[in-house]
Amino acid sequence: MALHPRLDDLLELRHQAHTLGLASHHLVNSSFSGLYASVFRGTGLDFDEVREYREGDDIRNMEWKVTARTNAPHLKIFREERERSVVLCVDQGPHMDFGTRGTFKSIQAARAAALLGWAASGLNDRVGGLLFGDTASGPRHFRPTKDRRALWRLLESLSRPSSEGSSIKDPLLDALQRTDKGTATGSLIFVIADFNRETASLESTLGRLCQRHTLILIPVDDPADKSLPKMGRALFSDSAGNLVEIDTDDAEGAARYQATWQTNRHNLLGTANRLGIPFIPVNTSDDVHDSLMRGMKQSARTRILR
Repeated sequence: MALHPRLDDLLELRHQAHTLGLASHHLVNSSFSGLYASVFRGTGLDFDEVREYREGDDIRNMEWKVTARTNAPHLKIFREERERSVVLCVDQGPHMDFGTRGTFKSIQAARAAALLGWAASGLNDRVGGLLFGDTASGPRHFRPTKDRRALWRLLESLSRPSSEGSSIKDPLLDALQRTDKGTATGSLIFVIADFNRETASLESTLGRLCQRHTLILIPVDDPADKSLPKMGRALFSDSAGNLVEIDTDDAEGAARYQATWQTNRHNLLGTANRLGIPFIPVNTSDDVHDSLMRGMKQSARTRILR
């Protein structure tokens, strides 16, 4: 099985959704695109001003408080929301070339980016991105454009294998800092990455991003991240490329492994909740479209409760 998707498959998500368990119709007209709009764009209108009612105005926009105070009918006036930039920050580190059920993290991340990118493009948002973690090429920026050129180039890059090279100490933190400096205020930023790590070092940068943008975290998980399957003694490669032999049948070691994952996820969720960041996990064993739909619905419910 390939570690990366075919470009044609990512482009096909623009038109067809049969591989995602949906009826065969255009993605941009599907419930996915509609939910994307409602959760991350709202009504698509910005409040402009209140003025006196004029004959022919839509009475559904009456401003009743001002009308009562002035004893004259007044109306809320809205203007169309300007298109905005959508930035897809996608992890391409070597840890993404991993998967024990369904598919690899790299493929699931690319599919999530493609779905979100096509949905945003279908709503006339400018779409671009940042690919990070590839140790040879380094971070690759794609300036958001409305004509889909940046999205096409980003998807084309996601379909190519990553390369070996010198590694940045913390590529995720570096990518967040680059995004903070290089993205226009008011952008919608999706961070699609492996978050199976300590997150305390990320919190201040996430906080700064939230002050200027709408930020969404999409962790890409595999069942083996949380619970190591029993395989006897097996060789693993650590972050430095060294081979390490681990007895996966050891109960105490398995318990510590699971506790570490749970601690990391608890801390990440705590940070997201404190900062008001939507959190939409995607698992390699699940349908990516269904995972995004569930996460968006949960985000919509959370917004209503707030």
